[in-house]
Amino acid sequence: MGNLRTIKDLGTLKGKKVLLRVDLNVPMQDGTVVDHSRILGIRETVSHLKSAGATIILMSHFGRPEGQPVIGLSLSQIVPALEQGLGAKVTFAGDALAKETKTKIKNSKDICLLENLRFYPGEEANDADFAKQLAALGDVYINDAFSSSHRAHASTLGIAHHLPSAAGLGLVKEIEALTTALENPRHPVAAVIGGAKISTKISVLQNLIVKMDHILIGGGMANTFLAAQGKRIGASLNEPDLESVATTIMENAVAANCKIHLPDEVSVAKHFNATDKAIGLPLDAVEDDDMILDIGPKAIEGFIKVLRRCKTVIWNGPLGAFEIKPFDRGTNQVAEAVGNFTKKGKMISVAGGGDTVAALYHANAKGNFTYVSTAGGAFLEWLEGKTLPGIAALML
Repeated sequence: MGNLRTIKDLGTLKGKKVLLRVDLNVPMQDGTVVDHSRILGIRETVSHLKSAGATIILMSHFGRPEGQPVIGLSLSQIVPALEQGLGAKVTFAGDALAKETKTKIKNSKDICLLENLRFYPGEEANDADFAKQLAALGDVYINDAFSSSHRAHASTLGIAHHLPSAAGLGLVKEIEALTTALENPRHPVAAVIGGAKISTKISVLQNLIVKMDHILIGGGMANTFLAAQGKRIGASLNEPDLESVATTIMENAVAANCKIHLPDEVSVAKHFNATDKAIGLPLDAVEDDDMILDIGPKAIEGFIKVLRRCKTVIWNGPLGAFEIKPFDRGTNQVAEAVGNFTKKGKMISVAGGGDTVAALYHANAKGNFTYVSTAGGAFLEWLEGKTLPGIAALML
């Protein structure tokens, strides 16, 4: 863990007011939380702090209210899901800057929840005065939100300059998992990289080719690589202006002794909708009006064959249009294989970023991976090799 300050470095917490930065930016539908992963992810730290006798004050953002109150983005609406997930009473303390909020926190024996931090312009601006006002609500600060730590905001960076600060148990566990997979992996090590566009993954790929033994590329982004090789991709999603970038990445991978694997067979359709048939075609048989929507059966077998030999796997992004059947087969079958290899103790597998969690849930494989991060942008920036401001603020 290097010099990251942890809860142990804070000493006794009995009677202390702990400002706990978490990520409660959870997906909701019709007023109900539909994915509780981020809530469940903070249970360990919350339980630890409760046992230590601390008063817990939860802080989070929710959506993009652009620095002003938006009724539909109030964190008050997730209190029932919080209470269910944490198994404890939660008091909505409201406005972080209101005088009565301090009184509520002082008198409450429950976990307290502040209003959406992005209701205040000072949050995203990392305003020094706003950070100081937040800090005045507590005695110590703990960050348990890796998924927000790539933002240099008042609640992730500024506040750490005003209070004794440390990483929460979930944050420590996340950094340990990512460090093990990316910085100190057991070889052979592979990265499975998917998603729609290469433009969002250029820096990731450039960093990974010097760390990985294998990179397996799927999803829409694979089409740009295939087109750069002169392969037929029909009417598929691709980024022609980035074909030269794809070529450079492939050349650099050769120089770094990293083997890039692209699908040699693809699953196509004439229209982007559910169908009973997924037509697997070799690339030279792809027609001009075909859309590549998944890797084909032979490519699935090939990817699994490569991964079977690996001891560490990092996964980011789906391998096809997993939202519609049958173009979820590539993601499902490769994820299932990685999960099984992990379950048998043959590999360490770490996944995260963007649609990855949803894709692994869909594949019923999430539970078998060693670690699955709910972080999006933070996970990608970590894969890019960047220093995250919220993590840097917690270093000794």
